[in-house]
Amino acid sequence: MTPDQRDVDAMRRALALAAEAARAGEVPVGAVVLDGAGAAVGEGRNRRETDADPSAHAEIVAMRAAARARGRWNLEDCTLVVTLEPCLMCAGALLQARIGRLVFGAWDDKAGAAGSLYDVVRDRRLPYRAEVVGGVAEDESRALLRSFFEERR
Repeated sequence: MTPDQRDVDAMRRALALAAEAARAGEVPVGAVVLDGAGAAVGEGRNRRETDADPSAHAEIVAMRAAARARGRWNLEDCTLVVTLEPCLMCAGALLQARIGRLVFGAWDDKAGAAGSLYDVVRDRRLPYRAEVVGGVAEDESRALLRSFFEERR
């Protein structure tokens, strides 16, 4: 699968949210949820440090915002656009929300659950699966992460 212009535009917004996270001392990951028509219905950035919440990953924050905005937890017609391949927790939450499509930037060989280390979101043994488009604005996503961690070493 290839990204469309809505995916690319949403990734630009997700990258801006990731940069905002970095300025706040958070791992630079940003996420946007698009509805079936391509309109943004939720967004988020990493907030674990800010909120002292281990579950406050960008994807979770964005999905919570989308569910609140839509008045329901089921986001089956939505696309989650995120700058980094989701971890196991976020991949599980994506499936629980019934999100049908995932678009992400950088692959995560250490914790990725959408094709790198695991492939939870496309596991045929599970009752729900998502279409996956990886590597969208990968260089920009990876550069934000690299810069963030180099400054801390």
